[in-house]
Amino acid sequence: MQEVTLHLEQRADFHIKEAFKTLRSNVEFCGSDVKIVAVTSCTPHEGKTSVAMEMAKAFAEAGNRTLLIDADMRKSVLVGRYKTGAIKYGLSHCLVGKYRYSDAMCQTNISRLYMVFSGPVPPNPSELLGSDRFVDMLNVMRTAFDYIIVDTPPLGSVIDAAVVAKHCDGTVLVVESNAVNYRFVQKVKEQLDKSGSRILGVVLNKVDLNKKGYYGHYGKYYGKYYGKYGYDVDTRPTGEQSQKRGRNAMSERLEGSRQLTVTERTDRLGHSEMSESAERFRSVEETERFVKSRGSEKKTADIRLS
Repeated sequence: MQEVTLHLEQRADFHIKEAFKTLRSNVEFCGSDVKIVAVTSCTPHEGKTSVAMEMAKAFAEAGNRTLLIDADMRKSVLVGRYKTGAIKYGLSHCLVGKYRYSDAMCQTNISRLYMVFSGPVPPNPSELLGSDRFVDMLNVMRTAFDYIIVDTPPLGSVIDAAVVAKHCDGTVLVVESNAVNYRFVQKVKEQLDKSGSRILGVVLNKVDLNKKGYYGHYGKYYGKYYGKYGYDVDTRPTGEQSQKRGRNAMSERLEGSRQLTVTERTDRLGHSEMSESAERFRSVEETERFVKSRGSEKKTADIRLS
């Protein structure tokens, strides 16, 4: 077994981490029979390889023994993107029968995450992916791993993804936001349906969270509530920050004193109003007593006259 070191982006923000945790949970909710998941897209540069990588990483971080297979043998980007260095054996070596599956497997620096890279570009990738050796490989790996993520080429460009998805338990379609035509996505979905693959869902990638609308409010809410989640930031205030905090604290104290003064004034006004009401109440009582006394005197006079 080979060993590689993946140089991943360490400053992923809260939205990215939570998005892939949600994706992992949604795949788990699809059923215990879903263990091999193919990842494809409509066109190149939609981010399907990054989604497959982060998805496999999320499963591994959750304690699952995970394998990521790079089935994009036409134009793989995993080796160059994550700077793994030279890889001796890959998937193409296994499918032509030169080496065993264990020889092409790589143990990464992420716990419980293993990878099989694509290897040299073969002249017939579709035929190799549709061969019995690839099916046997998936069956063997199914018993050794909890989840297997298969990164495939864009289905809108070549048919390889449909050939691979036929032997997987489900497929995740990655679509870039505001970049792909709706009808084109429908054609890709129809192609997956023809292959008999189960579509688990669609990942909307490269969404602008700062844009006005639902996603903008969603991003601002979590950004304000959780802050810079996942960042290694020095929380000690700088000189300018300390001065700014001091000015803010002084303004808060002044505002509090102003509010207290207003409250005292309100209390005083309340007491004055209550005293005025009491005086009015007393005058009303005296008036009623006077009226009653005059009424009794009038009745006495009437009796005497009668």
